[in-house]
Amino acid sequence: MTGPPRDWDKEMAEIDRLIAKEPPTGSRAPVPAERGGSAPAPGRSAAPARSGRREALAGWARVVLGALLAGGVGLAWPYAHACGMALYLYFGATLVVVVAGLWGALESWRRRMGHAHLLALLVLLAGLLLAGKVVLDRSGYPGAPATWSCGS
Repeated sequence: MTGPPRDWDKEMAEIDRLIAKEPPTGSRAPVPAERGGSAPAPGRSAAPARSGRREALAGWARVVLGALLAGGVGLAWPYAHACGMALYLYFGATLVVVVAGLWGALESWRRRMGHAHLLALLVLLAGLLLAGKVVLDRSGYPGAPATWSCGS
């Protein structure tokens, strides 16, 4: 099933010629709507972008608030949470830490903020560990399982 031999130099020259005809990827200017243009290209927003400094500050604020929440829930939770409604509230707070870590990780990844992304992943891990401890304590893993409700 072999065909005639291919002239790779000729084919590569054709590819180079086609590439030379294409404008660079980021150089296309949007066409104004009054000149018959349509909505912005996919991936581009119609609203002007916020300044880079303000955007970075907002990203860091999300991540730092998530870290403070993880520290507050993990280290300084002021209420007993052995069973019942207090346990459910604690478990809900750990899930909020997981959501905050995930949100911070996604936002910092989108904005290409490496250090903030690492901190957000640590917040996510802390939230998963806190939630995992609640579940494992009640699954019988350490020996006698703890209960979810205080009544029985």
